[in-house]
Parts: sequence; structure tokens; C-alpha cells
Amino acid sequence: MSTSRSMAWCVWLIAAIFYAYQYILRVMPNIMLSDIMSQFSINAALFGQFSGAYYIGYCLMHLPIGIMLDRFGPRKVMSGCILLTVIGLLPIIFAEHWVYPVMGRVLIGIGSSAAILSTFKIIRMMFDEKHFSRMLSFSVTIGLIGAIYGGVPVSYMCESYGHKVVVEIFALLGLSFACLTYFIVPEIDSKSNTTVMSDLKTVFTNRKVMLICCLAGLMVGPMEGFADAWGSEYLKQVYSLDTNKANYLTSMIYIGMCFAPVLSRIAEKTGYYFGTIFGAGIVMLSAFVLLVAGQLNVSTITIGLFIVGICCAYQILAIYKASTYVSENVAGLTTAVANMIIMSFGYLFHSMIGLIIKLFSNSPEATAYSYGISIIPITLSIGAVGFLMIAYAERETKKVNKMISVN
Repeated sequence: MSTSRSMAWCVWLIAAIFYAYQYILRVMPNIMLSDIMSQFSINAALFGQFSGAYYIGYCLMHLPIGIMLDRFGPRKVMSGCILLTVIGLLPIIFAEHWVYPVMGRVLIGIGSSAAILSTFKIIRMMFDEKHFSRMLSFSVTIGLIGAIYGGVPVSYMCESYGHKVVVEIFALLGLSFACLTYFIVPEIDSKSNTTVMSDLKTVFTNRKVMLICCLAGLMVGPMEGFADAWGSEYLKQVYSLDTNKANYLTSMIYIGMCFAPVLSRIAEKTGYYFGTIFGAGIVMLSAFVLLVAGQLNVSTITIGLFIVGICCAYQILAIYKASTYVSENVAGLTTAVANMIIMSFGYLFHSMIGLIIKLFSNSPEATAYSYGISIIPITLSIGAVGFLMIAYAERETKKVNKMISVN
């Protein structure tokens, strides 16, 4: 391997580790739910706002950070964004009023948005285009390992040393990693022959791209609503599981997501990407209907959430398909926009679940949490039906085109 090739792998690894780091910060509220609610004396609705605030920063800064990556390169942008995540952790350690941790959560979301965008850019700029899917799969796997180890091990650390000490450790790790990034990642500049506004207009006025993104967003509840924040507490309240067991079961979604290539392989072999997304939606819908109905035990929950994790890879297929409806020069921007829109639904799920739990606060906690999580199968059914309609329309279009070509 040449020096330049070695550097490419090194830079990619840094981006992948950053992706894993932000994933741990993303799932922290799920692990520290009781500690944070107790520390700041907040209810479920306010905690939902705190947890969901991540997605406000994450989504709002997607486009600006994407533009900055094009203009300034990953070195400065990544280093600065890692520092933002560190600053966002500090209010949990030092603040007394809950508003400051919410503001910090927004900063963590802003900084975290650079992780996946930097990964996209570095892969496209430092590796051959034919290796893009493979490298992205590796990146997702590393990132999800971060999510998995943001579960049971971090929960154990919180119980042993307290959640504030754990936050301090991750703040110091982030500070060290920001310095490492700045000194190792080289300056990379890229030029574009079109203006930013024209590229944005091309993407946002494409109806097919917007429809795919919105439908994909409606199906993101299992990952962003359940696994990221409410899953562990739901399993404790409804299925009477202890904290470690609940965190472990929730992490099965991330373990399943590590097998994302399975879903991609199915789509590639069949050629029906939208049909594959619809199938994934139906599988997730079935699993959550049974979960909410209380019809599962620990073994079936484990299997079910693992399969749900595999199906969550539909996001990769949806982002890819969205990029195929635009020209090559804005394909990268389209992936950023698609990811931004899909992730923005995370705030919707976090907030709505918390609000529903609060509305039923006079009911038994198990009932309130069941009603809250019920929003996930409802939106899954809407998204799946939407993709079924797109798949049918695409199939009919192919038939018409084939008939025209024959004639």
C-alpha cells in the first residue's frame, strides 16, 4: 500500500471513529434518562424535548456544514465540530437549570452532523467511486459499534461511577480526538462549477426526492424514537425488565443494523429497491405491533429487535434512490439533504412520544408508555404504504417504457 493509500485509510478511520463517537453521544439520553430527569427535576415531556433537541441542531446545520466542507475541507470543519460536541456535554456537568443542557444538546447535534457528511466527502474524495458503498458500509458498522457500546457498558459505568463522571470522560476523549483530527487530516479543497443556490434549488424542487425523504422519515421511529431514547424505559415499564437487560435488548437494533449489507444485497439482486423498502417497513410494523401489544418475551424481543435493526438499513436504500433522481454533480448534496430530512423526523418522534406519555400520566406508567410507543407502528404503516405506491408506479413505468422500446 502506498503512502497516499495509507493516508486515505487513516483519514477515513478518523471520520469513522468520529461517527462512532457522536453515536454514543446520541444514545446517551436513553442510558441516563432517570439520572437526567432526577438531576434537573423534569418530566417525560421535557425530557423528550431535551433528547429531541439533538435533531434540531443536527438537521438545521446539515446544509451549512455540507457547504463548509466543500469550501474549507474536512480538517477544520471536523475539528471544530468535535469541539462543539464537547462544549455541548458541559452543561450536564456544571449547569443547574435544564435549559442549558437543552442548548448543549443542540450543540451536540450541530457537531454530530459533520460526522456522516465528512464520511461521505472523505470516501468520495479519497477512494474510487466503485468502492463508495463498501466503504460506507464499513463506516456505518463502526458507527453502530459506538451505538452498541453506548448501551450496556456505558450504563455499567454510570451505575459504578455516576453519570457526571461518564460525561466528563467523554468530554476529555472528544477534546483529545479534536486535536488528533486537526493534526492528521490533511487540507482537502474541492471546487464546483455551479452556485450553491442553483444546486439547492435543483434538489429541493425535485418532487420525487422530497417524497422519498418524507416517507423514509415516517419509518425512522424504530431507530430514532425507540432505540435512541424511549426503548429502554419502555421495556422496563411494560415488560418489567431491569436496566441492563433493557439496554441490552434495545442495543439489538444497532447490532442488527450492522448487517445492513443484507438488505442492500436483496435490493441489488432483485432490482426492486422500493419493494425492498416496503418489505422492511412491513417487517418493522409487525414487530412493533406485537411489541406494543405485549405479546413478546425476552427471547422474541431479542430476535424481533435484531431483525428490526436489519430492516432499519432501508434508510441507506432510500438515500441512494433519492440520489438517482438528480444529476451526478448534485448527487452528494442530495445525500446530505436526504439524510437531513430523514433525521429531522427524529425530533418529531422524540417529542410526540414524550407528549403522549405526559398526556396519559394519570394512567399506569406501562399504559402511558404503550400509548407513546404506539406512534411508531402508525407512522410505519403510512411510510410503507407510500413506498408500495412508488414501487407500483415505478413498475408500471418500466412496463410502459419496455412496450415503447419494443414497438
